[in-house]
This record gives sequence, C-alpha cells and structure tokens, in this order.
Amino acid sequence: MAVRVMNGTAVFRCCVVSPPLSAVRCCLHQQKSVVQCHSSSRFSISRRLHYRLVSFGCGRVSISRYSTQSLVDFVVEELESLRKRGRVRAANKLELKIGEEILENKLGKQVLQKGLLLEFRKDPERVLLAVAQKPDGKKNWVVSDQNGVMTSIKPQQITFIVPGITNFDHAEISNFIQKAQDNLDPALLEFAWIELVEKNKSTTVEGLAEMIFGSVEPLECYSAYLLLSRDDVYFTVMETKGSNSVYGPRPAVQVEELTQRKHAKEAVEREFEEFVNLLKSARDMPLHAKPPKSTWISDEKNQKKILSLKAYAIDDCRSDEEKKTAGTILKAMGLSKTSSAAVNLLTAVGYFPVHVNLDLLKLNIRTDHREEIIAAADRLLSESADLDEVDRINLTHLKVYAIDVDEADELDDALSATSLQDGRIKIWIHVADPTRLVQPGSMVDKEAMKRGTSVFLPTATYPMFPERLAMEGMSLKQGEHCKAVTVSVVLHSDGGIAEYSVENSIIKPTYMLTYESATELLHLNLEEEAELRLLSEAAALRFQWRRGQGAIDTSTLETRIKVTNPDDPEPSITLYVENQSDPAMRLVSEMMILCGEVMATFGSLNNIPLPYRGQPQSNIDSSAFAHLPEGPVRSSALVKTMRAAEMDFRKPIRHGTLGLPGYVQFTSPIRRYMDFLAHYQVKAFLRGDTPPFSAGQLEVMASMVNMTTRVVRKLSSSSLRYWIIEYLRRQPKEKRFSALVLRFIKDRVASILLLEVGVQSSAWVSIGVHVGDEVKVQVEEAHPRDDVLSCKEAPGL
Repeated sequence: MAVRVMNGTAVFRCCVVSPPLSAVRCCLHQQKSVVQCHSSSRFSISRRLHYRLVSFGCGRVSISRYSTQSLVDFVVEELESLRKRGRVRAANKLELKIGEEILENKLGKQVLQKGLLLEFRKDPERVLLAVAQKPDGKKNWVVSDQNGVMTSIKPQQITFIVPGITNFDHAEISNFIQKAQDNLDPALLEFAWIELVEKNKSTTVEGLAEMIFGSVEPLECYSAYLLLSRDDVYFTVMETKGSNSVYGPRPAVQVEELTQRKHAKEAVEREFEEFVNLLKSARDMPLHAKPPKSTWISDEKNQKKILSLKAYAIDDCRSDEEKKTAGTILKAMGLSKTSSAAVNLLTAVGYFPVHVNLDLLKLNIRTDHREEIIAAADRLLSESADLDEVDRINLTHLKVYAIDVDEADELDDALSATSLQDGRIKIWIHVADPTRLVQPGSMVDKEAMKRGTSVFLPTATYPMFPERLAMEGMSLKQGEHCKAVTVSVVLHSDGGIAEYSVENSIIKPTYMLTYESATELLHLNLEEEAELRLLSEAAALRFQWRRGQGAIDTSTLETRIKVTNPDDPEPSITLYVENQSDPAMRLVSEMMILCGEVMATFGSLNNIPLPYRGQPQSNIDSSAFAHLPEGPVRSSALVKTMRAAEMDFRKPIRHGTLGLPGYVQFTSPIRRYMDFLAHYQVKAFLRGDTPPFSAGQLEVMASMVNMTTRVVRKLSSSSLRYWIIEYLRRQPKEKRFSALVLRFIKDRVASILLLEVGVQSSAWVSIGVHVGDEVKVQVEEAHPRDDVLSCKEAPGL
C-alpha cells in the first residue's frame, strides 16, 4: 500500500503481494501538507498496516479532505503498536534452528570469478569495494578498487560478494557506494527485526533486501548487507559460509540492553566530538584570544580528557584508559600518537604556555605549599620561643656583609672580619638560625625534608619553606637584629686554622651586596671598607693553603638567567655570566668552605653525628694538566678525573677536591635540608642536649634527601640550558660569539665554551687551532625544546 497526499486529499493504492517496510521513512513537511517518501522507497508498508487502513483488495479509494497530519499520526501509531507487540512476543526465548539443508539453501555457494563486485578488508580499520580481475596463484585474486588500484587479496580478506553482478565496471564503484548509502535507514532494521521475531525466523542479506526494499537487485542487497554489518543491536550472525551469513533476531531483553548501551555510547561520542571541536576552535584562535587554562579544567568532562593529554605529553599515564583517551584525541586531531604531538597540541590550544617546563611536570617537583603547611608555618612565627636566647652573644657591633646574587630572596649567610694586633685575620661567618623556629618531626620539618632543597629556576623560585616563614622568620635582613649561628675563625699567616668557636649570636647586617657590587668595592679599595678587603685577603690565603693540601681549582664560567613573564610567547630574558674566580665569588666560596671545615672539626671533636662529606683524591695527578691554560680549559679537564663524592655520618672523611681533612655543609639551612639537619645536631649540642638524630637515622634521611636533590639538580640544569638556547635562538644569525676551545672530540670537531653565554657546544674548527685558543663562531641551529645547539666557525672578516 502506498500513501500519497495531493492537494490535501489522501490517495491509497493497494497491492496483493506483501509490500516492503521502506515507507516508514516518510517525513512531514510542515510548510506544505505533503508526505514524501524516500526516492528509492517503494510506496508501501506491511500487509497488517495495509489491511488496517483499507480492505478493498486491488484498486484505488479516494478519501476527500483527509488530514495529512492525522494520516502521519496514524502511521506512526500503528508502527509503535507493531513494535510493542513484537517486543512482547520476542520476550520468549528464541529457538532458531537451522538444518544443514536449509542452511545450504539460504547461503548457497558463490565461486569467485572475473567481474564480480566484492568487499574486502584492506587493513584492520578499512574495507573497500573492488572488482575481481584475475586469479593470482592458486587461491589469491587480483582486484581493482574505485581508484583503479590493483591489489592481490586472499580469500580470507573477502567480507561480502554482491549477488547478481557478473561484469561490473570498477569506475562505477563510487556511484554504487553513494546510492547504497542513500538507502541506509537504521529504522528499517528495527521493523524487520519485529517481523522476524514474530515469525521466529532467521534471514540472509537477500531475504532482508526483499523484506525492506522489495527487491533483491545488487544495490538493494548491498544496502541490506551494510545495515546488517553495521548493526550491533537487532541481529546476530548465526552461521557463516565463506562471505555469506545467516542472521537471527536477538531476544527483546538483549535488544533493550544493547539499545541502552548504544545510546550511552552515542552520548559519549557526541561529548567527545564536542571536545575535539573545542580543541580545533582553540587551536585556530590567535594567541591573545585562546581560552585560559582554567576553562579546560572547570568542566569535569573536559577536565578528564585534557588531563589525559597532559599525562600523555609528559609520559605519565597512570592507566591504559588514560593512554587510550589521549591517543584517540590525537588521532581525531589528525596527529601522531607521540608525546611531542600532545605537547604541541596543548600548546596550540593555550593549555600549555609556549615555553612550558616539561621537566618540572615530569619530575613532579613540589612548587606550592599546601594550606595546612602555610598555616603551621604562620603559627611558628607567632608562637615559637627562642630556646637559645640567654646564650646568644651580641655581635651587632660588627660590620656585616651579606653577598649573594641580586635575585636572592632568602639570605642564609653573612661575613665579618677584623685584623688582630698580632697581624692575624679573624673572620666571623654568620649563618641564619632557622632551627630555632622548627622542631624535628614537626609538620613543617617533614615537608622541608620531602622537598630537600629550594628550587631555583630561571622562571621562578620554589622555596623549601613557606615563603613568609623563610623571609620574615629565618632570613637575614639588612639593618635588623637577626638571630644566627656564628662560626669565628682566626687564621694562621699561611691560611690554616689557628683557632675557632661556634656560638649562637645576634647580628645586624650592614650591607646586602651583589657579587658585582662587592667586586666593584674591592677594586675601588676604599679605606672605609677595610673589612671587605680583609675578607678578600683571607680568601686568598685560604685558597693557597687548600692548593697546598691537594685541592683542585675547578672555577669556570657560571651562567644565570632571569626570565620575566615566562608564560608569554616571547618573555624577557636577562642573562648573566659570572667568572667563579672573580674576587667576590672567590671570597664567598672560600668562606663557605672554611665554615664547612670548622664544622667537621667541631663535630669530630665533640662526637656529633653529622653529614660529613668527602671525595676521594683523583688517581691522576693534577700536575698532568699543568700545560693547559688556567680557568675553564683546565677545569674542564680536571672535572673529568674526579671520583664520586661520599658521605659518612660518624666521622669526617677527606675531601680531596677541596683539599680538606673533613667538610660539612652548614651555610645554607634555609635552602638545603642537609644543612638544616646539621643545624639540628649542632644546636642541640650547644644547648647541652643530645643531638636529635643518630648516625643511622641521619643516613636514612640523607638517602631520601639526596635522591630529591639529584632530581632538582637535573631540573635546574635542563631549565638553564633550555633558556640559554632560547636566548641564542633569538640572536641574529650573523652574530659572532667568542668561544674557547676546551678539547677536541674527534678530528677537527672541538668542544667549545661560548664565553658570552657560558654554555658548551661543539663546532668544526680550522687546522692550526689548538686547545685553549679562542675562535669566533656562529650559531647554526638552536632548538630549546629538542635541546639542539650547533655552532660553526665564523668565516674571517
């Protein structure tokens, strides 16, 4: 039966044979009262619906003024009635038994021959239509796809042979596929399922084509096959022979469950598609218009996906599901499934800044302090009593110099000096006293131990202690009374230690100097700054004394970088290159080493468990490098001969590189937890108490702290190098840099030190250039993200 509406009048045409189901694709156009059927449909519906409408056999009946909307409502109502009755009947267990003879009749036997149209599996994710051309060996066949590409396939690759075709032209494949796609309406499959459930019957591709399209022509058969092959709800394959299958309707309960799953899956797919569209939209936006990072994590559904991408980018996926989600997103964006592709995508959408520090994310370094730690630190500032107050000596009369880099936020140490009547120099090394505020085992102490050290990067500083506690309660401050632990030392005329003391003190720092300003004051040799000159003289004595004890001078160039607004695509970079042998830097380093020697001697004399550091003497005599120029060239060679550092927690061990019988790091308790531990031990002894930690406990704690500090050291090094390379990337290509040849790697390829930036690279240099020579080079490539820096010798002017 077909339905047509012309000028508001419904016309019904009846047929004797049972019609197909394709009439359900009728749709109502509201502006014109016309019920249109799909162009490929035959205008009829099942016999039951037909007899409900008219009971006239063959012929035609005209019903005047029949409402189009009423007609459509009636058709929809009847179809819903069919669906409900079908589901009720299907609730009973289906028992579809197929005998061998029936199976043979249904499946038949197809022999592959030239001209047949077939579908084959190209790869796990693709199937193609092709025309069989000729045999290829005993079993394989050569086929030609829609693009004329010839492929040899195995029989197992064939998924379907389109029936009724004997000599198909491969040029018509695209048109054939399009027509088949136009025929696909999943709703037809549901009504066919209802019909077959009621009759407790199975079907084949041809049977389904006859049922829903009223034809078993090749196009209709292939359309039916596509519906069945893509269906995962209504039908299941009962038997397969070759490329043909028998399909049976599933039970209603199973269909209901699968339908719910399908709807849930479709909802997830829509959600995923929306997310991918958001990514594409953000990717195509200009930099200033990209959505902020917070927008990606404010929505819970998007948060999970963006965090999966982030985990993939830093190789930190915690589950297979997270990895799969990220891979699916990358594929949907047309990208390869690599961590670098994920980084580039997150950068392109604005989630990552252009210069994101991937190592900081990968290494899971602690940056911010938790709220409970900050609250506990704030309480310490107001509640902590100074247990050593009565024992502190007043040294506020001394002129005190605090010398550090200009961006230092927390100051751990300061220096004083005077000349004694017998001509010897007395030095005071004042160290901040943070353990007066923090008790061993407290919440703040445990957090500091987990961090191990403050983290200093070109882009930011992440302090070991909460900032307010470190700055207001622990750090030395210019012009204010500050509590400290002071190590005083009187030197022999040759630089050896004549006498020393370790005491709690109160000091008043006079000057806060940068290394540059301290060096300038030393060059000016002002009479009113005689104490600074005495410190420099003491440092020179100490350096010569240590050299006499076998110390190795490893001073070289040290680079510092400060990056302003690091989240900007083009942040401001300020670069400093400092020579470690400069007077001010030599002064400070020698005084810190002196303090370390005194603390090792003090700990040994009083049997205090401390983190004693040492380094075995190199097997190679340093005199073997005497022919190399002093400075970076010789230092670079000597460093390669050094042996691994060691620690002991019961007694001092020799530090061959420093030329000392023992050494304890003590001068940075706000920045380094091992120094902080040494303060706990020494301060307890000064009070007459038993040190809080035994040698065994110190060893366990040190192993954890040292593991963290190695990670931080790696992060600091990689971050510094990244920004040095980024700095060089921005320089004009023609710019020439002075470079020092450190050694030859192979043939004329030399390891060089760029003097203006303090970074090592390599370059091919001309014949006649020797180790220690200075050459001019140009930067060929500079890619900070890939850690690529290559140079070439600049041509002569």
